[in-house]
Amino acid sequence: MTLTQELQVILFKPQGSIDLQGGKALSEQMFAVVPQAHQLWVIDLTKVNFMDSSGLVPLVKGLKAARQSGCRLVLCNVQAPVRLILELTQLDTVFEIFPTYDDIFTAVKDKSLMLVG
Repeated sequence: MTLTQELQVILFKPQGSIDLQGGKALSEQMFAVVPQAHQLWVIDLTKVNFMDSSGLVPLVKGLKAARQSGCRLVLCNVQAPVRLILELTQLDTVFEIFPTYDDIFTAVKDKSLMLVG
C-alpha cells in the first residue's frame, strides 16, 4: 500500500469591502477551518474592491495561523485598490501574491511553490 499526501486547497472568496465588518466576516470564515500541514489556503480577492487597515488584520492573523500549522496562505486576483493598501503597508512583500487562481497551480507544478511541512 502506498500513502500519498494530496494538496488540499481551502478557498476563501470574500466580496465587497474588507473593512471592520467585512474583515470580521472573513476572520470568522478563516478560523472555522483548522489549518493543517497539507493545506493551501487561497484568498481570492477578485470581488474585493476596497480594503482598509482593519481589513488587514484577518489577513495577517490568517497568515500567522497558517504558518504556525505548516500550511500555506496565498492571495490571488488582488484588485488595484487592495494592492495599493498592501503596498503602502509593505505587506505585499510578506504575502505570496499571484495574478490569478490558475497561476498558483502552475507554480505548484513548477515546484516553485513547495508546501512547508
